[in-house]
Amino acid sequence: MKSLLALSLSAAFALPAQAQLRLPQLPGVSRLPGLVDRAVPPLPELLSASTQGLDSRLARLRELLGRHPDLIEADPRGEPIRRRELVLLAPSEAALAAAAALGLAPLREEAWPELALRAVVLRVPPGLDTAEALDKLRAAQPGLQADFNHLYARSGEVAALAGPAAAPRRGALRVGLIDGGVDRRHAALRNAGGASFGCGGSAVPSEHGTAVASLLVGSDRGFAGAAVKAELFAADVYCDRPDGGSAEEVVRALAWLARERVAVINVSLVGPSNRLLEQGVAALVGRGHLLVAAVGNDGPAAPPLYPASYAGVVGVTGVTPSRRVLPEAAQGPQVMWSAPGSDMAVARSGGGYAIARGTSFAAPLVAGLLAAELREPDVAAAAAAVERLASGAVDLGASGRDPVYGRGLVAEDLRVLPERLQARQAR
Repeated sequence: MKSLLALSLSAAFALPAQAQLRLPQLPGVSRLPGLVDRAVPPLPELLSASTQGLDSRLARLRELLGRHPDLIEADPRGEPIRRRELVLLAPSEAALAAAAALGLAPLREEAWPELALRAVVLRVPPGLDTAEALDKLRAAQPGLQADFNHLYARSGEVAALAGPAAAPRRGALRVGLIDGGVDRRHAALRNAGGASFGCGGSAVPSEHGTAVASLLVGSDRGFAGAAVKAELFAADVYCDRPDGGSAEEVVRALAWLARERVAVINVSLVGPSNRLLEQGVAALVGRGHLLVAAVGNDGPAAPPLYPASYAGVVGVTGVTPSRRVLPEAAQGPQVMWSAPGSDMAVARSGGGYAIARGTSFAAPLVAGLLAAELREPDVAAAAAAVERLASGAVDLGASGRDPVYGRGLVAEDLRVLPERLQARQAR
């Protein structure tokens, strides 16, 4: 029997993947303090920050599924997947034969030698339910590594705010980003250097990717990211496609960053556990990379989200200016660090700035600090970099590591409030 979560996704929705970026107006902020003296454009479709969480994510998923039922469907738990697609990891000839006997046809095959992974994507024929096909395939081949092609969503939101820009600066460090596209023409990012991946070489800027990138490497008059001297290696796994952000695309991006030997990678995306993604993450971590991920905004009582909850991943939660955890932030053993995640000034695709809220925007502050500590993938050096970060952490909540704040608050001095940005730009 399908879960209530799955049933709730069967309603009509409307929203492309790119629109998952829209955020609620921050509580108590009808006019933003600084940069411009005008009200934030109303966002009536969005929930308030005090009520966002699992219900908010489900609402976005309903909209996405309702608009693109030809491309997206829900798995039995209600998580979005690519319609009629299954992913087999390193399938044997017997497994492929079993798939063929069920009418499952190969769509594509790809190998990622950097991660020691190979996968075959199968098409489920009409008349056979995708979940039923997966059950039958697993029954026919016990132990087979097969899963849905899950889709992963951004873990935070951005609200519009205008502002001037100035010349940034760049250096030799490197940091990776897996997200939506980045607007490299923005003044805070145009000199960041590095490389881009995905979308067939086309640039498809997004609000979320640009915002997270600015917190990683952005540099502008009155604005600075966590690693302003770093080159940005950014992989776009959405490309403005409604069914973008699949497990397959995230693993493809991980393989590219492994090939480029980018030691620290930020992933501000969330979704369910997936066998392909799990193995890709494990391979990357096992080679000495640090994967920094947002823990998500489904609320403190929600099930864990991934990739932040995989072993070896640096899970990051967000806190308010008063050092209180975001009420919508996930909690649990996956939380390793806390960082500012509310009232964040970020670059906006197309120019200007915005304010942002969510664990998406806490993670890049931690990733930027770790990038300065780890120049090359190395298991021992990665562990040492994490311990060095601990030396400057502020212990919050229960003494020691706890499921709310992790090992403590870091990167607090990197947080740029809109009013601080205004004051700097006035100089």
